[in-house]
Amino acid sequence: MTSSTSKRARPAYRCTECGWTTVKWVGRCGECQAWGTVSDDGPAPSGPRTAAVSPAREPARPIAEIDVESARANPTGIGEFDRVLGGGLVPGAVILLAGEPGVGKSTLLLDVASNVADGVLGPNGFESPRTVLYVTGEESAGQVRLRAERIGALSPTLLLAAETDLGTVLGHLEVNQPDMLIVDSVQTIASGQVDGAPGGVSQVREVAAALIAVAKDRQMPTILVGHVTKDGSVAGPRTLEHLVDVVCQFEGDRHSRLRMIRAVKNRYGPTDEVGCFDLSENGIVGLPDPSGLFLSHAGSGVAGSCITVTLEGRRPLAVEVQGLVAPSPLSNPRRATSGVDSSRLAMILAVLQRHGGLRLADQDVYASTVGGARITEPASDLAAALALVSARDGLPLPGATVAIGEVGLAGDLRPVVGLDRRLGEAARLGFAHAVVPHGTGVKVPEGLQLVEASHIRDVVEWARSAGGSAGKPAGESAAKSPSGSGASRRAADHSVPWTMIDRFVKRTACDPAHSVGFLRGHDLLAP
Repeated sequence: MTSSTSKRARPAYRCTECGWTTVKWVGRCGECQAWGTVSDDGPAPSGPRTAAVSPAREPARPIAEIDVESARANPTGIGEFDRVLGGGLVPGAVILLAGEPGVGKSTLLLDVASNVADGVLGPNGFESPRTVLYVTGEESAGQVRLRAERIGALSPTLLLAAETDLGTVLGHLEVNQPDMLIVDSVQTIASGQVDGAPGGVSQVREVAAALIAVAKDRQMPTILVGHVTKDGSVAGPRTLEHLVDVVCQFEGDRHSRLRMIRAVKNRYGPTDEVGCFDLSENGIVGLPDPSGLFLSHAGSGVAGSCITVTLEGRRPLAVEVQGLVAPSPLSNPRRATSGVDSSRLAMILAVLQRHGGLRLADQDVYASTVGGARITEPASDLAAALALVSARDGLPLPGATVAIGEVGLAGDLRPVVGLDRRLGEAARLGFAHAVVPHGTGVKVPEGLQLVEASHIRDVVEWARSAGGSAGKPAGESAAKSPSGSGASRRAADHSVPWTMIDRFVKRTACDPAHSVGFLRGHDLLAP
């Protein structure tokens, strides 16, 4: 007998999504939790199988001697797209643009291809026209031609090919020698040398690897369009996102004109930039100042409306939050939202009822944003609370007012990140007042007055006292109102729903003070 035993090569199984290995077959990957992706990868190697060879192309050089002029980003002519990419298209870069069907991916890329073909490329602006190859695997050439005519993207150096075979696409690259390649989409291209249907894991990996190799070899910027799954992630193997240089997500509500591009991964620039676009029947246009899409009644004295400033990456955007509170005939009142997180709305309602003195348990509450914007950050809590207070009392907030702050469960107001940029955007748009948490310590822009509060109760009192005079002409006296000045009445007692008092006074012609005592004495008024 010998003390040492030889190790037998055991079979190995590998996940085709993330590369996780195991010694036995399992139905679900232990790393990425994907089903049916673990396959036989042959026996596990006992040692390295690749031997060292001499460098084939060029030896290693000091990093300071590497030429960077050829790797500069070149603008595409669309400022919002260049903002997300980090300045434009880098030679040899491979960009993956993913988004839901109908969001505008093909329209945007056709516009980019037309600009590059017309000569909108290079650090010095317009240069000589370039050859761009647009490969479409989802639409016919005639359909793409009609869209190009509609948006004005007809260029003599923009070549179009309707192909789904990878070998044919590579043949087009050999014949035409384009300066830029766009593939729409990578899931529709398949290779005859690989088993599997188009869009499968093996096919997508083969197609992406072949196109990336050509792009790097020829220093040709390449844009790949990708499909998304139900949860919004990029369809196909996860290795596709690792292979490309830039991953962009194209977002937007189908019923809204606003479209946004976010960089999930970017080797050439930041990932906290957002590009805004306006999609219309004439094409897609960048929006350097998209706040106008999100504001409708700013400063017009409409009850149930409040403005906040959100941060999309590093970009401040003014968004209008609207609220509606109405008596509910149901035992379980409705809570409906559009563009607002429903869980945060439920929390704000609970805080307003517990710490703000508002009776909302028997009311239907609706909250929405204007222009299809979506707000999920806590900085919009204060604006949503003020919109609901304004809608509950039927009083508009003072004009030109923004609200920025997070509401805690104890009713306290907490500061948020990037408050200086938010206030700067509010001042640029002409707002005069900003309701913020107390003790922020930021520099106040010129022309903007801060209204600081430390508790939600203070904000409710300010809204009720200031809301009585909102929208009234200067010099209007309280004698013109049958029930007295709204500001003075609310300053005396902030826990009274004055809309009920006003209706009672109009019907009975009683003094408002006696009306409050009468209603409270008969349990008709909430304490």
